Amino acid sequence: MIKRIASMLAVGLLATACGGGEQPEEWRTTAAQQCDDTLSPDGARALQRVLGTAKFVHDPRGGLDRVVQQLTEDHAEGWRRTPSRAMCNVQVPGNQDRIDISFGRYRDNELFGDTQAINLHPYVMGKEAQSGPKAAYLFVECSSPQLKGSEDEHARIIGMLRFNRSKLPDTPAVREANLTILHSVTLAVVKKLGCRNNAGLLDRPVLTPK
Repeated sequence: MIKRIASMLAVGLLATACGGGEQPEEWRTTAAQQCDDTLSPDGARALQRVLGTAKFVHDPRGGLDRVVQQLTEDHAEGWRRTPSRAMCNVQVPGNQDRIDISFGRYRDNELFGDTQAINLHPYVMGKEAQSGPKAAYLFVECSSPQLKGSEDEHARIIGMLRFNRSKLPDTPAVREANLTILHSVTLAVVKKLGCRNNAGLLDRPVLTPK
C-alpha cells in the first residue's frame, strides 16, 4: 500500500510539472528585458555600453509594481524622505559588476543645487539631474490622483542609479549613457504613478549640461 501511494504521488507530481500549474518565467537576459522592460531602445544600448555586454543575469519581473506600491504607501504615510526602494539590479554574468536602480522620496534640502559634487555633473532634466561614471540621480516632482494631496504639494521622487564598482572614465558619453538608463526607468515609474505630464519628463532624455 505504501508503495502504491508513493507511486500515485509521483505520478501526480509529474502531471503537475508537465501539465497544470504556472509556467516558469521566461529567462530574461537581454538589455531590453532588464528592469521590467522599462528601458527604451536608447536605454538598452546605453546599458550594453556601460556594462560591456549584451547578455545579463536573469532579471525577474515585479520591480516596477513593487516600487510604485512602496512609493504610494510612503506618500500615504506622510514620509517626506524614505529609504531607497529597490527597482532592479542589472548584473553581468561571470563577475560582480552590477548596476542598482532604486527610488525614494526626497526633501528640498537634499537637492544638489549649486553644489559641485565629486564625480557628478548637473544636467537640465526634471527638477534636477546629476550624472557621473559611478552614479546618476534624477529628481522629479509628481502630481497624481494616486498620491493624495500631491496636487497641492507635489510628491518629490528621486531615481538613483549606482554601480557597485566602475572603472568607466568621467566623460560626457559615459555620463549621458548612465542618465539615459535612469531616465528610461524613471519615466516608467512616473507613468505608472499617474504623474501629470510625466512629472516633466519627455519621452527622450534631455542631455544638456547645466
